[in-house]
Amino acid sequence: MQRRALTLSLSGGTVAVLTISAFLIHTPYAEMSPGPTYDTLKSYSTESGQPAKPVIAISGTETFKHDAGGELRMVTVEVSQHDYRPNSVEVLSGWLSDDKIVVPRTVIYPEGQTAQEATQQNTALFDDSEDQAITAALAAKNIKPLRTDVLVDSVTAGSPADGKLQSGDVITAVDGTALAKPDDVHTLIQKHKPGETVKLTITRAGQSQDVSVVTAPSHDTGPARAVVGFVPRTRNVFPFDVKIQLDNVGGPSAGMMFALGIIDELTQEDITGGMKIAGTGTIDADGKVGLIGGVQMKTLAAKRDHATVFLTPAENCAEAVKNAPSGLKLVKVTTLQSALDALKTLRAGGTPTMCG
Repeated sequence: MQRRALTLSLSGGTVAVLTISAFLIHTPYAEMSPGPTYDTLKSYSTESGQPAKPVIAISGTETFKHDAGGELRMVTVEVSQHDYRPNSVEVLSGWLSDDKIVVPRTVIYPEGQTAQEATQQNTALFDDSEDQAITAALAAKNIKPLRTDVLVDSVTAGSPADGKLQSGDVITAVDGTALAKPDDVHTLIQKHKPGETVKLTITRAGQSQDVSVVTAPSHDTGPARAVVGFVPRTRNVFPFDVKIQLDNVGGPSAGMMFALGIIDELTQEDITGGMKIAGTGTIDADGKVGLIGGVQMKTLAAKRDHATVFLTPAENCAEAVKNAPSGLKLVKVTTLQSALDALKTLRAGGTPTMCG
């Protein structure tokens, strides 16, 4: 009896050690789960204590508010934070869960990417998505840009531009030559040899100023080129102002829903028809809707928040139907126009092109 008791005691101790180890061993995985959804036609406060702001703010032209109770919800996915490593128990729990996905960490955070770089990348993708959505939406309303500005998207740490340029600066001239097109920035800077000074005329907070920067040699292959050390992006300027105001959300996947929200506010007819619509998809300036990640988690988020229709990029349809929540119609879209056509069909009581 004593020997048996000892054996059981040792086995129990081994189990205890294994259990403790499972909680202590951190894994190279990340978790994805359904995140918040936001109706692009409403106002939100994503910062505690801050007043609510409309997701889409349009000024300088006539807009329309509709009272039928329709929604155009963008959806998000919550992911493990950059510095968090789930333990073995959490990973196993995620694999067994219906509302979580476990993926290799590098799927979300590429090898060597810092937390700051990840945040900057997601912010840049969101900003670009915003610009593309505005351009696509206004093109659908036959509204063309007045001009295209070149902005500083980000500044490379330790570069000549560090401390002189800021994200959001609008570059209007290089060495006194006004920019005729966005590509002129690189063309004019590269007329210099590394080590020479270039004068950039910028607009910051509504004020024009000149900034002199000593160029540095590029580090790519081939002959050294003069570089300043910033990443540019373009932004179309229209006859009226359109802003997308949603803090603490990153990435490009809400582009299509932002575009639909803008169109709804500029259209006398309610394009939702009073329906609770959610959706996802990147968008480009020509209105093409593109592939996104985490679609299964996004359909769950949409269903949780009472959507009945989910506008799904065609490239995501096969994955979306695998775990589609009951009662959620997965509508296939390829372009902004196809999404508008699908909503028109739904308003008329018809059936648009579906996934599956």
